[in-house]
Order: sequence, then structure tokens, then C-alpha cells
Amino acid sequence: MKSITATELALLIENKNDFQLVDVREPEEHDEFNIGGQLIPLGEIAHQLHKISTDKPVIIYCRKGIRSQIAIQRLQDKFPFTNLINLVGGTEAWKREFRV
Repeated sequence: MKSITATELALLIENKNDFQLVDVREPEEHDEFNIGGQLIPLGEIAHQLHKISTDKPVIIYCRKGIRSQIAIQRLQDKFPFTNLINLVGGTEAWKREFRV
């Protein structure tokens, strides 16, 4: 499974690289704190495939990096996604790295 750190993601954002950012947490978690991107909760991701890009990197995140790993596994097990990247440590790592 491909992965990215909070620092690497921040550089992609800063450099305006073309990628999709997907938050697989629940709406209330997203509302409390997020690093941007589109909210597609883990329980809905299989029904929202049309929202996930196949032609650019897709960085998936959650609070600690576990649900995002599960989302990637589920998607790769059923569909030929090769562009999915897990944010290691999720929003918790982002908060630690950038003292948010």
C-alpha cells in the first residue's frame, strides 16, 4: 500500500500538485477538524466510487490512518485502483506535525 506523511502532503498542497484528497471519517469528525478534501465516510465509499478519481493520485485519510487503510484495501480488493495513497497517522499526525 502506498503511503504519504503529513509533511509530504503539505508539500503537495503548497506546490498545488494535482491530486484528490478524501476524508473517510464520519461527518461530525470532518466538521470538527479536517485538512480539506472531499468527505466520503468509510461505510459509504463502495457506493461512492464515481467520486473517486482514477486518473490522478487519491490521498485518503482518517483520524489515525486505520480507516483509510481499510478503505484502500476494500477498494483495491474489488476494483483496479492503483492510485490510492494512505496518509500515515491521519489527522492526528497532521495536528502533531503542524501543531494545530
